[in-house]
Amino acid sequence: MSWAESLRTAFDALRLHRMRSALTMIGIMIGVAAVILTVGFGLGAQDQVKAQINSLGSNLLVISPGSSTSSAGVRGGFGSASTLTLADAEALNSKVVAPDIAAVAPQTSSSASMTAGTTNWTTSVVGTTPSWLSVRARTLASGRFITDEDVAAKAAVAVLGATTATELFGGRSAIGQTVTVNGTTLTVIGVLASSGSTGSTNNDDQGIVPISTAGQRLFGGSSRTGVQTIYVQAQSQQTLSAAYQEANSELLALHATADSTSADFTITSQASLVDAATSVDRTMTILLAAVAAISLLVGGIGVMNIMLVSVSERVGEIGLRKALGAEPRIIRRQFMLEASILGLLGGAVGVAIGVSVALVVPALTTSNISISVPATLGSLAIAVAIGLVFGVYPASRAARMTPIDALRAE
Repeated sequence: MSWAESLRTAFDALRLHRMRSALTMIGIMIGVAAVILTVGFGLGAQDQVKAQINSLGSNLLVISPGSSTSSAGVRGGFGSASTLTLADAEALNSKVVAPDIAAVAPQTSSSASMTAGTTNWTTSVVGTTPSWLSVRARTLASGRFITDEDVAAKAAVAVLGATTATELFGGRSAIGQTVTVNGTTLTVIGVLASSGSTGSTNNDDQGIVPISTAGQRLFGGSSRTGVQTIYVQAQSQQTLSAAYQEANSELLALHATADSTSADFTITSQASLVDAATSVDRTMTILLAAVAAISLLVGGIGVMNIMLVSVSERVGEIGLRKALGAEPRIIRRQFMLEASILGLLGGAVGVAIGVSVALVVPALTTSNISISVPATLGSLAIAVAIGLVFGVYPASRAARMTPIDALRAE
């Protein structure tokens, strides 16, 4: 018997028991669809985290001050001290000192109430430099951003986030309007384009002012020369590590610190933020995919069960074939093909269900599902393999039958 004839006979046998074949495939269908969706949900969550972190800026290093210690000996966390200064940022901006650093944006911020006429809104007031716009990968919806001239003149100007502008001015244009912060009147010169949220932080709810204006006219105190954060943008993703080393070495020298273990600052790379944020999602994806794979195992047991039933029902057919000269390998191939077809059809329907749900769910909810081609093809291949593996025993049992015993049983 040729392969084509064996294939035709296998389809005929499955078509003869449509309902039983369909019920057998359900386990495999559910398993394949579950694997595709669980992996898709996990990858979607990871992509969402990466997008949120990348919204901070591209090729980014975040430099934070060290910890402080109170008079009572209580140590604060990282970022609680005032160990970073404008001089540090200016030094890192030197191409001689740090050739792999593209731009530097020092930042100081404080929560303050903004007043526009009779309307007020408490937001984060950020003092920074013109490079902040490119380093933080932000764009303007209208107006202009602060300039070096604004910083040098301690200009009373502000650029508002989209949310802040809406809360203060409603549907009116904010450009040219004035807001008051801590008794200082600022002219709105620009509005940032919306960039959404990063974690629990609304990136659109803030007001940007020249760092000199923030230190000298709004906040005072340590804000006059100190900064809370220094954002460093590397020339490219490939030079991020080199930029890290250059920034670390220069700050250690400026702060007269012997080694990194005793440094009064910390440098966090964008890559480490992504790795830390996605590690939990990756682990959960693996665990959920493993649980979903159990459905495939259950489906495989169903295939074996139905094939054993099929062997029992077709004892006479097997005996007649063997009496007419069919070799054991032909009989084995016949039942292996039937089991493989069950696995392939169940897997194909499961892939169709999984991909369809993955396309529909994001349109109806805020969940993001990324279809993984390797996971899809892998689950389909596993479905076929399961059909083969669990079809081995029934096929071997059929192939071992002797013609006389099979015909006598019939």
